[in-house]
Formats: sequence, C-alpha cells, structure tokens
Amino acid sequence: MKRAMIAMSGGVDSSVAAYLTQKAGYDCIGATMRLATNAETGIPEGHSCCSLFDVEDARSVAYRLGIPYYVFNFTEDFREKVIDRFVDAYCNGETPNPCIDCNRYLKFEKLVLRAKALECGRIVTGHYARIEQQPSGRYVLKKALDETKDQSYALYHLTQAQLAHTLFPLGSLPKTEVRRIAQEQGFSNAKKHDSQDLCFVPDGDYAGAIERYTGKRFPHGPFLDENGAVIGEHRGIIHYTVGQRKGLGFSFPEPVYVCRICPETNAVVLGKNASLYEKTLHAEEVHWISGEAPEHPVRLKAKIRYRQPEQPAIVTPEGEHAISVTFDLPQRAITRGQSVVLYDGDIVVGGGTIR
Repeated sequence: MKRAMIAMSGGVDSSVAAYLTQKAGYDCIGATMRLATNAETGIPEGHSCCSLFDVEDARSVAYRLGIPYYVFNFTEDFREKVIDRFVDAYCNGETPNPCIDCNRYLKFEKLVLRAKALECGRIVTGHYARIEQQPSGRYVLKKALDETKDQSYALYHLTQAQLAHTLFPLGSLPKTEVRRIAQEQGFSNAKKHDSQDLCFVPDGDYAGAIERYTGKRFPHGPFLDENGAVIGEHRGIIHYTVGQRKGLGFSFPEPVYVCRICPETNAVVLGKNASLYEKTLHAEEVHWISGEAPEHPVRLKAKIRYRQPEQPAIVTPEGEHAISVTFDLPQRAITRGQSVVLYDGDIVVGGGTIR
C-alpha cells in the first residue's frame, strides 16, 4: 500500500487533508512539528506554536482516523532557519516572511527526511494550492481554486522533486467544504479558528518578540524627512516597516509614512504616500519551479505580498538567481525582505527575495 506522512498542525485543514489522503487509499502517518518553545517566545504555555492544545487536537484526529502519530522536535532547526533569519532581517531594516522559510526549511526539508526514514513516499499538508504533472513529465504548482484561501505565494520554493512527492488534498476545495467534512467526521477541531499571527509571535508584537529573543534593546535614532532633515526620534528600527503610518509616536499636519529604513545610519525616512510608489524592484535568491531560468525578459504577473493581487510586469533575468521586475503600474510599499512571486495565469513560475 502507498504510504504518506501528514503534516498535522492541530488545525482543521491538515486534519481534513489527513482524512482525504486516507480515503484516497494511502497508509497514513500523522506528524506534528514541535517548533518554538515558550521560553524562547516569552508567551504563556498554550499560546505559542505547536502548543500542547494543538498537539492534542492533532493526536485526537489521528486516533479517530486510526493512524500512527508522532511529534518531532525541530526546535533547534526552527531557531536557526526561521527565528534567527527573522531577527536578522528586522535588524537590517527588512521585513521578512518567516512562513516561507518554515515551509522551505522545515516542512519540505526536515519533515521530508523523517517521512523518507519511515518509508513514506508522499508528504501531505493542508495548504490551499494544487500540483499538476504536465505531458512533458514536469510538475507545476498552481493556485487553489478558492483564491480567497490560496497559499501558493508561500510555496514558490518547491522543487520538481518535492512537487513529485507532495500532495495538497485541499487545493480544489472551498474552506466551507473543508469545515463541513471535519464536522461530518466528528473532528474535535472542526470549528477551530484559523491562526492569523506568526506562530512564534502570537501577540503580534514583533519588536517585543525580537527584544525578548535577543535580550537587548535597540537604540533610538532619527526620523528624517525626504530631504534628510531630522524631524523626530524613533524607538529603534525594528519597530517599523515600509508603508507604516500608525505607531510613529507623533503627528504631522498631514499623514506621513515610513518610506525607507536605513540600518547603516539607524535612520527612518518619513514621507508622503505618493513617495511609496515605485515601478521596479530587484530580487535575489530567485527560485524557478521548472528548474530553469528564462533566457530573455518575460511578461508575467507578480505579487509583492501575500494578500495582494498579482500585477502585470516584465521580468528580466539577471543571472540564474536574480531578477528585476518592472510593473506596468507603480506599486505601493515595495518592501525589502518580502518575497516577489511570479505567476503565469494560475501557475506559479517562481519567486525571490526583494532586495
């Protein structure tokens, strides 16, 4: 019988993914990744990622399905590959996307290795995305049919080998159907709310989490206007991101926004909303899902943050792992550290980190 490992977070999506995989004829194993400890996050027990409550929810579903269940301790890998990168990015004036790093380094590297050790030919997650094999034999990653739940943006690092051994059972389902299945199967987490914040910063206070994690305070510095004049004092660059208006600590006669963060001078530049619009970005660490970078500029659509609709643009390769992207229309708050993800219709072509 075919064997699959299900990445079970304790939520309704991964639980239904487990049920659908078993229904499809796979011999299933459930697995939860233990990622961050409460001592690291400074958050009370039960309120951080992979809490005991989440583990018990996942275990309950696995028991109901009659499948083996494991909890793997990946806290050291998570600290190195996700939390440390998150902290370093903010300290360098960038705004990272740690969920992409978690998918890349934990789910589709560390967990895949455990799956292979247990002789599982497939890794299964509750992501809303689709995988299809083309007549050429090459695999493509596609957006979910329910675009309101689509998570393909966070999966652009998947390789051909990973796509060949991955299942996304929810890619063709709306969330309402997923919850209906969970209730029908009697899962205890059928009505459990979706997580909205970073799993290791569940209170949403990124700067506070960084200070707790590093054990240090970050120096105040100057707020500058767009001409370089000092107009105030900021609380430390980790408190700000490009496009931010609220939480600046003082007011002006007209609205001002964070336009640029300068870690080399510890300065934060403020300006008008119009100053946030740009047509071109450069990205590095670019991954092409096909395995091959285009030889010439190509017309695609691109999105610069998770919830933004993709926008038409010309993508110009600059070597194998770098690109420039020129949008038809200026885009607001292009932010260093975020990912730009490229689409050809509903197919994810690849993506990279905005620099």
